[in-house]
Amino acid sequence: MNTLLNTASGKLRTFLRDDEGAQVVEYALIIAVVSIILVVALRNLTGADFSGFITRVGNCLTGTSCA
Repeated sequence: MNTLLNTASGKLRTFLRDDEGAQVVEYALIIAVVSIILVVALRNLTGADFSGFITRVGNCLTGTSCA
């Protein structure tokens, strides 16, 4: 029983010290912030409200009209 507890506590310590997943979270946060900044900047350039902006982006992606 003591060996099992020692093994489990060792694995738990290793798991808690592992920081490989932190890089993925950091990159995701950077991408989210950059995306928000781009949406706000593009919305201000087009002069439309947000729903109009989304409609224009949808039209451009479907090939309907980008003007």
